[in-house]
Amino acid sequence: MEAMVLVLGVSAGAGGARAMLTHSDQPHLPPIDRCTVPRRAGGGVEEPVFQAITLMREAATERDEFITGIAVTCRCPRHAEAIRAAAGRSRLTIVDEPVAQLRYLRFTGRLPDEGAVVLYDLGASGLTITEADCRTDAILSTRHSTVLGGDSHDELLRWRLAHGGVEVDKTIARGYKEALTASPVVTTTDPVTGSRMVLTRSDFNDLVAAGIHHSVSYVRQMIDEAGVAPQVLALLGGCTRNPGIRETLSQLLDLPQMYDPEPEFVSARGAVLMATQLPAARRVRGVRFASMPTLRPANAAPVSRRKVVAALAVTATLGATVAGLLMTDKQSPAPTTTGGTPASPMEIAGTPGNTVPHK
Repeated sequence: MEAMVLVLGVSAGAGGARAMLTHSDQPHLPPIDRCTVPRRAGGGVEEPVFQAITLMREAATERDEFITGIAVTCRCPRHAEAIRAAAGRSRLTIVDEPVAQLRYLRFTGRLPDEGAVVLYDLGASGLTITEADCRTDAILSTRHSTVLGGDSHDELLRWRLAHGGVEVDKTIARGYKEALTASPVVTTTDPVTGSRMVLTRSDFNDLVAAGIHHSVSYVRQMIDEAGVAPQVLALLGGCTRNPGIRETLSQLLDLPQMYDPEPEFVSARGAVLMATQLPAARRVRGVRFASMPTLRPANAAPVSRRKVVAALAVTATLGATVAGLLMTDKQSPAPTTTGGTPASPMEIAGTPGNTVPHK
């Protein structure tokens, strides 16, 4: 029996890792297997990543199939370095998370060909907002906050239930929160006393409303600093499953929304695409235009759209030059260490210019 060709996409975060095992041409379909591995208290971000990889490798072995490429998305350089160090000489692609997210959204045909997009990623451990150019995938601005996120929502819900006489732990509270994404009403129960309390989606929305309003101010400030008006808001992360959160964002931000039915797996699906295209790469980073307000006078005018477009044009030219050098390097003999052993493959590149055909 001939082994099937599989690829593995993994998204790494402060809360743990999600992994998706699928055929290389089917990142948008239900996967062959998947898993979520929470991060151990006090453990490194690399631990759940490699636990997830091990689980998926075992799943592939049980099916008598072989994983041809693995890609892992990371949000910050510190996480990427920890995973790269733990990988050793394993063939592994490490991808900046926004690059993978943009790649999958483009694959689905929902990403505009021109203009900018805001990635609103509200996960368990915090909120990450990123503005990116849709044509070049250049990162115009990005911010991260640990104040907002699913973990804080769980604590707020526990507080609300406790005031109603229902004491539950964090895991049970999270279960009730997730139930409210599908049902407008749930009945909560204290596992010790048996006390009950009816909780509505509106109750939960009231609890998190202040945080969502604050995040909108965060988004607006980032857009102002980037100087580029976005065309669409992409809602990512498990917390955006809640209809009330999506509705609040729609009311406060006058932007069309882009939403995937499984927003928490968009990064892993993007990693699948990157594993398919760059199975031997070690690091793929997005081009970033980081704002440095401390270097600008307080009364300086904001960066104009014309300057941003000019910067993108220069970046595209440099990217083409780097791509040519990489292609030339691929045709050269593989480098070796002093002992004659071939060095592990490494590629540092910007976002490839070719897009994935729409499915």
